[in-house]
Amino acid sequence: MIFQYVACSESGEIVKGKISANGEEAITQMLSFAGYRLINLRPYVPFLSMGNLTSQLFPIKPADIILFYRQLALLLESGINIVTALELLQEQITKHSLKKVINEIVADIRAGRQLSAAMSKHPDIFSPMNCRTLSIGEQTGSLETMLRQVADYMEKELITRKGIKGALLYPAIAGIVTIVVVSILMFFVLPAFSNLYGSLGAKLPALTQMLMDFSAFMRDHALYIVLGVAIVIGAFLIYSRTADGKYRIDVLMLKVPQLGKVNLLNELSRCCRSISLLFAAGLPLTEIMPLVIQGSNNRVISQALYGVQADMLKGEGLARPMAKNPIFLPMMVQMVKVGEETGSLDSTLTAVALNFEAEASEKTKTLIGMIPPIMTIVIAGFVGLIALSMVSAMYSIYGQAF
Repeated sequence: MIFQYVACSESGEIVKGKISANGEEAITQMLSFAGYRLINLRPYVPFLSMGNLTSQLFPIKPADIILFYRQLALLLESGINIVTALELLQEQITKHSLKKVINEIVADIRAGRQLSAAMSKHPDIFSPMNCRTLSIGEQTGSLETMLRQVADYMEKELITRKGIKGALLYPAIAGIVTIVVVSILMFFVLPAFSNLYGSLGAKLPALTQMLMDFSAFMRDHALYIVLGVAIVIGAFLIYSRTADGKYRIDVLMLKVPQLGKVNLLNELSRCCRSISLLFAAGLPLTEIMPLVIQGSNNRVISQALYGVQADMLKGEGLARPMAKNPIFLPMMVQMVKVGEETGSLDSTLTAVALNFEAEASEKTKTLIGMIPPIMTIVIAGFVGLIALSMVSAMYSIYGQAF
């Protein structure tokens, strides 16, 4: 792997360059032997890289990692050593980006690193929580079990994510269809009728005249409207990349009617499963909480977990700090309290996660069922309003003629 480095000589001279090595330790030693002290190090990414372009066009999907975990667990259970197992998987994988990552992992293992440490060098593919779980499996000799548990955890999370995307897909498509239909009516249909009514010199009803004026305004200022919409969207995208923007969006995602409750249930379910997985692996809560906070997809939940962690470090346990924040639902707080008292926190949190997932799935189905009739009514309302204005105009012209 190629790295960019900044180093300092004994005389204080700053040098920059590129170097190929397996990791930071090797580069530090190489520069030390040359009389330099390492200041900064990062992977070298060329401006135009075929590998980088390939990884962007064909990204590694969670389903690929789940399959990789399961196959690796199966090979290790059959008695094959870790390097041979990875090489066998590398041969059958067709995705170039994943094949390259596995090749780097094999090289790190041959250099003396453990599997979890080698995977941790690719945090965008193997999350820190998963790597920490696998590290516990390596220490306890149960790596195959941990691989399966991590795969199960990722599979549950993937199913949840697909459910949310499915709930949002239909309204997005219906919204686009509505915009297209209304645009066609405004830019093509209404102008034709406007010319016809204008040539007849008839006085139009108020509703028809209002729609005609609106259509003319849209046509005359179409460029400015498109430009304004583009500016608003661009400003929103820029704002959404800021810390405050990300937080506001996460707040909104928890407050949207119907969908907000689904998002909350899914986030809390992920939190419960993460704590359960790491607690069952043998990690103490003091190490679990930072990993769970890092793995949360919602900054509101992360902030709430930070508060729980701070109170937990003061000796208040886990349930009592959660009870202070209404974002943690009562069932979760009560089950955490039971788990702490009985020493079965992993099983109680797994039960909570299953309950939240079932409730979120039911609410998602209800939400998806509500969307088609609502969108049908909205589209029919727009089309019906325009049709009514046209019919009323025809009757008005007929009345004025006779």
